[in-house]
Amino acid sequence: MRAKKPPRLYFSLRSPFSWMAVRQLEERLPNAQELIEYVPFSEPDEHSAKALAAQGGEFHYVAMSKAKHLYILNDTKRLAAKFGYDMKWPIDKGDEWWDLPHLAWFKARELGVHKEYYEAVMAARWERGENICDPGLLRRICDEAGLPGDTLVGAPEEAHIRELGTQALMQIYEDDIFGVPYFKVGRHRFWGRDRLEDFLVALEQALRPTTTKV
Repeated sequence: MRAKKPPRLYFSLRSPFSWMAVRQLEERLPNAQELIEYVPFSEPDEHSAKALAAQGGEFHYVAMSKAKHLYILNDTKRLAAKFGYDMKWPIDKGDEWWDLPHLAWFKARELGVHKEYYEAVMAARWERGENICDPGLLRRICDEAGLPGDTLVGAPEEAHIRELGTQALMQIYEDDIFGVPYFKVGRHRFWGRDRLEDFLVALEQALRPTTTKV
């Protein structure tokens, strides 16, 4: 028999909807990271794209139009105000190295500081509007949070961290993930921040102990 796959959350350090969903999930379920497998969703750089293709995978995400981007900007501002979140929209130029902060998350997990890393990076991006893809800025963000900045920023240079990133990309490909946040529990799939409640219901059912008749 195949081992049962754990519930999964595909998240991104880039997406405002992922940021809000993870924040709300962990407010509702403080031990979420113990129950759910977190998988970073990130646009691959040239190195990661080649590694993914070599394993027969591809990246499903398609860049959004300007019109969609403007809608998301306004929608995010409305939601931040609704939830009482402090937010400063970061200005992305389009050439950001998204593999850097996401691969650094794997290194932080290896070091046992992924929660602290995530919180520091999300505060920098969504509360202060900083560029978390800039190596120098990311190093400062980590150092100021008491994390090993040099080690985390150097994550893309470590072969085994790159391999973890490729494995995540293959999970994204095999699970047909096209956007974030994306929740998966058993055969149930939920895409979007507004599907969090449905996911929590499905998660509760999946984790409920089953009784065996004698």
